[in-house]
Amino acid sequence: MPEILALPCVLLLSTLTPVLGILPECDFMLELNKKQDECGYALHQEDTLHLQHTSPLGCRGMWDNLSCWMSVEHAAVANVRCPSFIVIFQNKDGVVHRNCSDGHWSEPYPPYEIACGFNDSEPMSEQNEDYYNTIKMTYTVGYATSLASLTIAMLILSFSRKLHCTRNYIHMHLFMSFILRAISVFVKDAVLFSDYEIDPCLSDIQLVLCKLVMIFFQYCIMANFSWLLVEGLYLHTLLVISFFSERKYFWWYILIGWGAPAIFTIPWALSRWAYENTGCWNTNNIPEIWWIIKGPILFCILVNLIMFISIIRILVKKLKCPDVGGNDCSHYKRLVKSTLLLIPLFGIHYILFAFTPDMVPFFLSLEIRLYFELSLGSFQGFVVAILYCFLNGEVQAELKRKWRRWCIDRYLTVDVKQQHNSTMSNGGANGGTQVSLLTKCSPKTRSSSLQVDSSLI
Repeated sequence: MPEILALPCVLLLSTLTPVLGILPECDFMLELNKKQDECGYALHQEDTLHLQHTSPLGCRGMWDNLSCWMSVEHAAVANVRCPSFIVIFQNKDGVVHRNCSDGHWSEPYPPYEIACGFNDSEPMSEQNEDYYNTIKMTYTVGYATSLASLTIAMLILSFSRKLHCTRNYIHMHLFMSFILRAISVFVKDAVLFSDYEIDPCLSDIQLVLCKLVMIFFQYCIMANFSWLLVEGLYLHTLLVISFFSERKYFWWYILIGWGAPAIFTIPWALSRWAYENTGCWNTNNIPEIWWIIKGPILFCILVNLIMFISIIRILVKKLKCPDVGGNDCSHYKRLVKSTLLLIPLFGIHYILFAFTPDMVPFFLSLEIRLYFELSLGSFQGFVVAILYCFLNGEVQAELKRKWRRWCIDRYLTVDVKQQHNSTMSNGGANGGTQVSLLTKCSPKTRSSSLQVDSSLI
């Protein structure tokens, strides 16, 4: 039974990829092996120091693949608490007992699946495997959708010169950070979880690759939060300061968005290599090292929340100004619209779980929290691309202008071909006159006429 329960725990820890990190399969197995080694050491100490005074019929200590049972006398009842990795995710800290009779341990009672919060109505492995595969599929679809939409948005903003301005440059960098974040998730999943039958903990090459992938993953996550912070800083500065040099501030934004993550990721990697070089570098046994990554992310979230509240306060004041037309209902709608637009751009939804990463809110079960958090994080890039590119008025106007220009060019090209074919078929002086009229028109003149025609449409 303990061997069966180990599988869903591996699936649980290996398929989730939240913002602030979770154990992958390799690190979970290392953690389980660590507990087994600790149990073996304790039992060896027990034998060496002669601390066990069991009768010949007593039961010697053992490791049952989930818990460590120390030696007991005959007819004694031993008990252990639920393994810590089960308590974290099932939120039920139960106790399991075993009886010692004639030198043999009894089966654990109540069973692990009952004492530790598992549902015994269906096989544990199938139940959890379906649920966690659903979560993995959800965030995979979310990141794939975000990757596709953000790539299209980047192409639109890059090739439309009229859309080149500081605001859109910052949007483009934010889009790129979302793209890198999605790519890092796909790469991490491909390296760590491509085949469960292969144990990544046994391959040194795969361990090195895993660590490099985790460094890239952590950098992309921090870069994404850094550019969310830059978006907040830019918009807040735009509203608070009447005149400022956007070009001068833009280079500071570049340093914050792409430089700051490297400043923290490199020391984190060096610290892991020096003090916690275990597994795939995704365990957090030394909190001081993990705070090198966690601290700046929480700082970005907190600063963005403060600026979000400040911007909403400024918008409320502006809407209450007598110069702003409309009634109270229209003001309320505009305020709600502005607030909803700013939430994905500032990443305000992260505040729900950012400061309580190891605790489940009282109003949400663990399953709902994981699904909610991973879905929002994976689809955030898609929402940002829709709101700040595809639904943007300037972008739509530029796309319409280019579409009209393309239609005019295509129409004129077809018309020239038709006239040329008509000239070749008719021949004579009349045909020569038609060709000469076309050739006498200079390219500059035709270009200006196209612009006039385009503006009239």
